[in-house]
Amino acid sequence: MLVLSRRQSERIKLGDSIVVTVIRVSGDKVRLGIEAPPDMVVLREELDPRPRPGQAVLSSPPEQPILPPSVVG
Repeated sequence: MLVLSRRQSERIKLGDSIVVTVIRVSGDKVRLGIEAPPDMVVLREELDPRPRPGQAVLSSPPEQPILPPSVVG
């Protein structure tokens, strides 16, 4: 894992098409902006329906639908 320090308004580029910008740092919270191609899904980890290694597989589908990137805020 690469660990970087960034200040407000500083950016990180991932490849040629993804940019992560630090929008605000307040106490123990960081607000990030993510610019990615429209066909790329960007989800918070807890909303990803795929099981992570060591995670139990649920027998029913997630309660919340997965929204396309243009709808996810």
